[in-house]
Amino acid sequence: MTVADYNRCVDQYADAVYRFLVKNIRDPEKARDLVQDAFEKLWINVDRVDAGKAKSYLFTTAYHKLIDQIRIDQRNRPMAEGMLGEYAHEQQYSDLKEILEQVIVQLPPKQRSVVMMRDYEGYSYKEIAEITGLTESQVKVYIYRARVFLKEKIGSVTMLV
Repeated sequence: MTVADYNRCVDQYADAVYRFLVKNIRDPEKARDLVQDAFEKLWINVDRVDAGKAKSYLFTTAYHKLIDQIRIDQRNRPMAEGMLGEYAHEQQYSDLKEILEQVIVQLPPKQRSVVMMRDYEGYSYKEIAEITGLTESQVKVYIYRARVFLKEKIGSVTMLV
């Protein structure tokens, strides 16, 4: 991969990688940092990455950085924040998009990532498998389980509204 190929990758894929990360992590600043980390790793390995596989490499790297960040955030979450759900009053919302966003956060990280890649970014099962390192069958199972979970949660919430 040449420097021109790298610059072309930045122009073509930076926004898509950012959207993928911010939809999953819900923190624009952390998402920007993770995008930078993914492109930094691409730059470090610019001689070893084929220009035709740069998109897959970037999304795979971003996905792994995302999982690492989620694990770090879970370990560093204050105890009071974790207990807040027990004592807080749950507000009712009539906006389905807000409800969906609240429920998506409850999914396990892998399920959330594959659902976001499939439903928000429009990737095929094969592309998701390449990015995540899972098999296509595993991707389909994670997406199915995530959708069942979302349907159950959203169905029970909308019945209350």
